Amino acid sequence: MKSSFWDAVKTRRSYYTISKERVTTDERIEEIVGEAVKHVPSSFNSQSARVVILLGEQHDRLWDLTKDELRKIVPPESFPATEGKIDGAFRSGYGSILYFEETRVIEGLQQKFPLYQDNFPVWSNQSSGMLQFAIWTALEIEGFGATLQHYNPVIDEAVKTAWNIPATWKLMAQMPFGKPVSQPDEKEFQPCAERIRLFK
Repeated sequence: MKSSFWDAVKTRRSYYTISKERVTTDERIEEIVGEAVKHVPSSFNSQSARVVILLGEQHDRLWDLTKDELRKIVPPESFPATEGKIDGAFRSGYGSILYFEETRVIEGLQQKFPLYQDNFPVWSNQSSGMLQFAIWTALEIEGFGATLQHYNPVIDEAVKTAWNIPATWKLMAQMPFGKPVSQPDEKEFQPCAERIRLFK
């Protein structure tokens, strides 16, 4: 268990070797996601985020589906490497979280506030990113390792069909997670002095 939020922020990494071993209860996973969905900010309090949690066989189904869709576009000679990556780094985990944005909410705000219509999709992306980070960090605190993937739009239609997802939900990202099997490589940091400017 991480001792503080900042400990979790600092140690949160992309884990590409994860297992299906149970770390906490499924109810706890649902609670983490629910708290993040409820409290992560969104522009105009739009609450446009939608999330699907896939565990067990449903998690496996996602990555089998992903392989099926990729098989249609990846050259046959390259597909074994693609399949190995998916099986070894994503399907091997305990579960996956699918992040969506409800486009009807965004379009409604564009109509209601035309002055900001070009900004609402941008703000939607920003809110989704905050949600992904919040859940990722909370999973880190719980003892899970995770990574963020973007197989959308390749898998969008197959996902919507498989889990009866509303047509207006836009898939943003996929987050496989599980118990870490090994530690990631050390992370290199650019000097903060080159990235931050302070005026006072």
